[in-house]
Amino acid sequence: MPATDADAHVCSGPVTDAGAGARPRPDTSRTGRGGCLNGPDGEDTLDLRLPDELLAGVREAVPGPGTARPGTGGTALLPHTLPKDDDLLDGIGAWGPIATPVGVFQLVPVQIARDLPLIGRWMNDPAVAEFWALAGPHAAVEEHLRRQLLGDGRSVPCLGVLAGTPMSYWEIYRADLDPLARHYAARPHDTGIHLLVGDVSDRGRGLGGVLLHAVADLVLDKRPTCARVVAEPDLRNIPSVAAFLSAGFRFSAEVDLPAKRAALMVRDRFLRRLV
Repeated sequence: MPATDADAHVCSGPVTDAGAGARPRPDTSRTGRGGCLNGPDGEDTLDLRLPDELLAGVREAVPGPGTARPGTGGTALLPHTLPKDDDLLDGIGAWGPIATPVGVFQLVPVQIARDLPLIGRWMNDPAVAEFWALAGPHAAVEEHLRRQLLGDGRSVPCLGVLAGTPMSYWEIYRADLDPLARHYAARPHDTGIHLLVGDVSDRGRGLGGVLLHAVADLVLDKRPTCARVVAEPDLRNIPSVAAFLSAGFRFSAEVDLPAKRAALMVRDRFLRRLV
């Protein structure tokens, strides 16, 4: 599939935990049944950081209050609006921006009062609803978000803000603490990603792969204990799988989850400079 189409429907959507005896979780959006991570595991031998000069340049490039991506009319979301700390994921709210080939990008943890109308609209897009199953009244989306925000911090819902404009929805989660870990050879601090690109105008342009690569880099830079970033897009969602591949993830296995058959995608720290 051409690289420009890799994120045409980037909706690495969630599934629900149907397992008996599972304790209540703050976010019921990720689990699996069956399947395991195949192949040898690489050793985590690198502690990689961006050079101070680059970080300083990125900080200078962050849009100021009210600055939006040209032609979008969006509004910048600033770090002082972030919710409580999320220690299980090393404080995503303080990760800051990252420079990408398509502009400065930042993960901003969700605030329901501010962000529910936008996320609810995205969830009602048929291309998104097919894989996230949260279409309809915004109450279902609110409940989905609230379970994460009021939980123990193992999953953090975020807006993806590109050049000052919210344009994607992300869930960054501790895969090793998730029911998904029952179904593959999880390692401590494995970190998972879910993503949807919000507007049709932002799909089909290669943004998904570029931003997945950037967010995986953020995870590996900000979480030095994490050796692998993982994802489990629906196997039918070929554009989503292609976006992960273009972002340096490898296809590891097919896994049977309660609501889907998924492609288990893995990006290894020790292969980071090679892909």
